Amino acid sequence: MVTYLCKIAGVSRTGYYAWCEAEDLRSSREEQDWQDFMLIETVFNAKKQKAGFRTIQMILENDHQIKMNHKKILRLMKKFNLVTKVRSMKPYRKLAKATQEHKTLPNQLNRQFHQTEPGKVLLTDITYTYFGGGQPAYLSTVKDVATREIVAFEVSRSLSMDIAYNTLNKLINASDGYLHPEAMLHSDQGFHYTHPEFQKRVKTAGFQQSMSRKGNCLDNAPMESFFGHFKDEVDFKQCKTFEELHGMISEYIEEYNTQRYQYGLNKMTPEQFRGHLLAA
Repeated sequence: MVTYLCKIAGVSRTGYYAWCEAEDLRSSREEQDWQDFMLIETVFNAKKQKAGFRTIQMILENDHQIKMNHKKILRLMKKFNLVTKVRSMKPYRKLAKATQEHKTLPNQLNRQFHQTEPGKVLLTDITYTYFGGGQPAYLSTVKDVATREIVAFEVSRSLSMDIAYNTLNKLINASDGYLHPEAMLHSDQGFHYTHPEFQKRVKTAGFQQSMSRKGNCLDNAPMESFFGHFKDEVDFKQCKTFEELHGMISEYIEEYNTQRYQYGLNKMTPEQFRGHLLAA
């Protein structure tokens, strides 16, 4: 009968008996998969279901001292149907119209995003958020390319030039009197950054200014990447007041700088990686 059934199933007798003998091993593996999945799910839910397999791997390794292969994490996420929430694409929105007095500058950075000196190359940009059932607000940030830290930010209800001026002032204050001799501030060709007064203040502060090519977001890709993560992970639409939104953004940036492990930073946080680069 076994031979007959094996023939119908298209398997060999040897294979069938080997499968029977491995039942305990399969059960053990299933139990181990379940235990590992419970750890993965804990991190996944703590990150509001917005963490990918690499992020989960780094959190397990750094916060829980558990080493788990990223391929295993990906396999278990697929097996137990853990799907990371991904933001929907939004069309680019032009913030304001430049006048003839505004001046674009060459792309001095030219996508040289691999930097090893903190403070040498800084990226800046502005994105939009919402609060109180659809009221707009704007977030301006400066990111250090070498460490991926957000070193300065400003949240505003308005897109006036003050958002760019205030961000620049916070960047200067964050430098604490030390400015890299080759410090560069790179941005897109937005209204704020081509404004003659802003360019004057950047030069006075000691920064070389660089701009992306027109309509090419890849020239400022690390900054766009941060905004993407921010909009994925921060439920800012639940904020009822501007003050609540400001607090939520401040908390996220603090967590991003000090607690978010990044694969490209040797699995360190931006703050830890800055210390690593300075020590080196």
